Amino acid sequence: MDRITEAFVWPFRDPEWAVKLLIIALISLIPIAGQINNLGWMLASLDRLRAGEERLAPANLSYLGRGVRVYVVVLIYLLVLLAVGFAIYLPGLALAVQQGHGQGNAALIAVAIVLNLISFGVFTLGSLALTFMLPAIILATDTGGIGAGLRIGDVLRRARVNPINTLIAGLMLIAASFVGSLGLIACGIGILFTNAYAVAMQAWIVRSFEIGSTAHTAG
Repeated sequence: MDRITEAFVWPFRDPEWAVKLLIIALISLIPIAGQINNLGWMLASLDRLRAGEERLAPANLSYLGRGVRVYVVVLIYLLVLLAVGFAIYLPGLALAVQQGHGQGNAALIAVAIVLNLISFGVFTLGSLALTFMLPAIILATDTGGIGAGLRIGDVLRRARVNPINTLIAGLMLIAASFVGSLGLIACGIGILFTNAYAVAMQAWIVRSFEIGSTAHTAG
C-alpha cells in the first residue's frame, strides 16, 4: 500500500482543513446522526481522492443518506459479535454464580473460567478481525448497499486478495483510532477535533486499500 503513511498528513493539504474538521467535530456532537453523517463525509472525501483531488469534502450535514448504510452494516456485525460472545460468557457467568453458593465443584468452576476466557477471546479477536475487514466492508457497502456489505464471503474474498494490503490497512485504522483518542488525553474537548481528523485519515486508508486490492487483482 504505497503512501499509506500519508494518511496522517493528507487532510492538511486542504487549505480549509481546520474549518472543515471543526464543523465535522461539532456535527459529531449530535447523537447517532452525527456519527452516521461523519461516515458519509468520509465516503465523500474518498470520492475526492478517487478523482485525484486531495481535498476534504465540504463539511455539512448532508451525508446522512450515504453514511447510514455503512453504519447499519457495521452495527449488524458488532451485534453478531456481541451475541456470539455473550452466548459463551453468560453460561460461564451462571456457572460461576451457582458455584459461588456453598461448596463449589472444582470441575464446574474450571469450566466457568474456561468459558469466560473463550468469550474474552471472541470479543478481542472478533473486534480485531472486524477492524481488518472494515475497508472491504465499507467498499462493498458503498458500492452495493447493505446486502453487499453483509455478504461475508465476498467481503472475506476481497480482504484475502492481498493479505499484506489488508494487514496494513487494519493497522492504520488502529493507528487512526489511537490518534482520535489523543484529544481526550491532551484536553477532554479536544477529542472532538482529533476524532474528525481520524475520520479524514480513514478516507485515505480505505482508498489505499482499494488501490492495493484492485492492483493485486489486475496483476
